[in-house]
Amino acid sequence: MKTPFSARAIVEKNRSRKKGRLERAVPLLLFFMASVSVLTTLGIVLTLVFDAAMFFREVSLFEFFGSTKLAPLAADPSFGILPLMGGTLMTSLIAMAVAIPVGLATAVYLSEYAGERVRKLFKPLMEMLAGIPTIVYGFFAYSWVTPLLSAIIPDLGAKNALSPGIVMGIPMVASLSEDAMSSVPSSLRAGALALGSTRLEAAFKVVMPAAMSGIIASFVLAISRAIGETMIVTIASGSSKTFTFDVTQSMQTMTAYIVEFTSGDAGSGTVGYYSLYAVGLTLFVFTLVMNMLARRISKTFRERY
Repeated sequence: MKTPFSARAIVEKNRSRKKGRLERAVPLLLFFMASVSVLTTLGIVLTLVFDAAMFFREVSLFEFFGSTKLAPLAADPSFGILPLMGGTLMTSLIAMAVAIPVGLATAVYLSEYAGERVRKLFKPLMEMLAGIPTIVYGFFAYSWVTPLLSAIIPDLGAKNALSPGIVMGIPMVASLSEDAMSSVPSSLRAGALALGSTRLEAAFKVVMPAAMSGIIASFVLAISRAIGETMIVTIASGSSKTFTFDVTQSMQTMTAYIVEFTSGDAGSGTVGYYSLYAVGLTLFVFTLVMNMLARRISKTFRERY
């Protein structure tokens, strides 16, 4: 017996057919979007590797990683990366020496002591600080922090590694650490307080150990950002290619070197031009190692509730 004609049945059939086509199309769309990020990363890596290989045909690995002399535009050029690595290391260490205690103290206050009204006010402001363009921080370090430090340190150079290091990293450590501490169940705090702990003891002996994976991840990510920072150090740290650990003097980081040479100092196809890719590849390896370390630490110390 034939089913009687039904407009509703036809509409439902067409709707299910369109829904089936959409369900089949969505995975393809998502795969395409995921492939774009993977292919972009692969393209960046291949570009760095192949162009860095052109550089290492002319300059040995021993000279690149072992020499303290960097003079890419001299009549007899030299390409030692140690001055750039020293500048990057010093600014990053200064940034962490300031960002870790200040950022962690800020996170403890917002998570454990601040009232709801204060937290709603300061948390967006702190995240806004993390979103300010770094070139603004660079001008702030050069025009305000450096003159302020000059009153304390008379020998401080107009361009130095100290002032840009101070202004890097605090917002990221504070924001991510506060998120990690706020995610700790309130029952742990209540239990610690019920056993006679003070709020400070509960924060440092209960909450912080429970949020340790997120806190350490914020440290590592802040270090990665400090290593890869460009505009702050370009403006406030200068372009001296001397290998030194004197933070009161001008230093150049790896990112600042790339900015300097991409402005047209090195002709295309020259050894100096390809040195940009060698430095970029070294910087890429540094940040990759730091991100992998952050993931490993997060998995090691992760607490599940």
